[in-house]
Amino acid sequence: MHIETPQSHCGFAFAHGDITPPSDIYHRMWGAAKHDRATGIHRPLRASVVLLEPLVGGERQFIIALDHCTMGSQEIKNLLDAVSEPTNIKREELIIVFSHTHAAGLMGLERSNLPGGELIESYLESIAGKTIELISEVQRNLQPATILYSRGWCNLAANRDFWDEENQIWACGYDPNTPADDTVLVAQVFSEKNTLLASIVNYACHPTTLAWDNTLISPDYPGAMRETIEVATGAPCLFLQGASGELGPVEGYLGETSVADRNGRQLAYAALSTIESLPAPNTRFEYCGIVESGATLGVWKYNELPLDSSTSNSSWQLSRQIISLPIRPETPTIKEVEDELSMWEQDKTSNARAMVERNQRLLYRLKQLPSGENFPLETILLRIGGAVWVIIQGELYSVFQKALRMRFPRTPLIISTLASHWGASYLPPKEIYNKGIYQESIAIVAAGSLENVIETIGNKIEEILK
Repeated sequence: MHIETPQSHCGFAFAHGDITPPSDIYHRMWGAAKHDRATGIHRPLRASVVLLEPLVGGERQFIIALDHCTMGSQEIKNLLDAVSEPTNIKREELIIVFSHTHAAGLMGLERSNLPGGELIESYLESIAGKTIELISEVQRNLQPATILYSRGWCNLAANRDFWDEENQIWACGYDPNTPADDTVLVAQVFSEKNTLLASIVNYACHPTTLAWDNTLISPDYPGAMRETIEVATGAPCLFLQGASGELGPVEGYLGETSVADRNGRQLAYAALSTIESLPAPNTRFEYCGIVESGATLGVWKYNELPLDSSTSNSSWQLSRQIISLPIRPETPTIKEVEDELSMWEQDKTSNARAMVERNQRLLYRLKQLPSGENFPLETILLRIGGAVWVIIQGELYSVFQKALRMRFPRTPLIISTLASHWGASYLPPKEIYNKGIYQESIAIVAAGSLENVIETIGNKIEEILK
């Protein structure tokens, strides 16, 4: 006799600011790229801060969202130290997530000796300064708010584990024969006076429209997506990257920024269509009875939520958990990678530059791995009323979000991956291990780790939903 739109009631604040680096900073992200320095700006990069807080009691959570691909453990530590100490915020209350754009530049301190790399350290310090400003802003603007959720669909993303029959090799590129997860999870946040405070778009797709031929700093498709939604709604938009380990845009690996903008608008229009389906906050759709006309008509209308539903939307449960995953036994040693790197550095073939880049990245990751046989995967689960937010480290294959959403079909799940540093690398399903697929070939954790994470997170969601 009634349909309730999933809603959350909590303290909320959102702020964003410009973190565009110098236009000639180190930029090379792709092994096939011929340039090192950027040559200009396509669109500005953005830092966003969200503050979520229970209305009564409990711990708060800050989400810092950056328009970058990812960062290493040392860069993340430096940033969190720089932010938490002057703000007196506990480290566990801060989590960094990334839009994962591959066109923002690779901001690792180990690149400081490369052309444009001399600008990286001071740029990272400026991100910390901007983040502190944004945290101060959200703390000032915290207010009671209602978040409404809805699910839509967008076919921007495609599977990118492609078997090249002619060359008998797995390529990381568009596979037209394997369906991709097309879920768009949209949320809108309203003040107590029903003023729109923000829109949130949660979608899984690598921002790899722009690749080696692009020399401009860019947020890739999330930039145009946000702009389109903000113009249409008059409120800021937050993008959260979903579980996109094997997903990328149908049209990608290009140098044309116009395609990145088009991809962004495609996602924006899908999100806006879903947004239009949302009702006013704190209402539900109720059957009101019949009206006799040319036919006997059944009438439904939106009415105010009853007190018990409104109260349950304010429930708050926050769980921060480390999942210990075995590091795969065949992970190469630092010495092995250094030897291979040295070999490629002396090679004069056309592929040598790309292979040097590949081994440099692997070496950097290996040097940041924890000692021991296990990797501590960071996770945060937050139940707010009728929805659950899952914030998790690593690049997980989309089966992670598909399995959880299938297990909890009535609960909106915001799935935000690429949290914290990139040490976890990819988490692919066990059946693709040892096939030679790129994501599996650089995975740090052993086969079965993704399945372990799905089960562990699923059980925890079930627990907090009781």
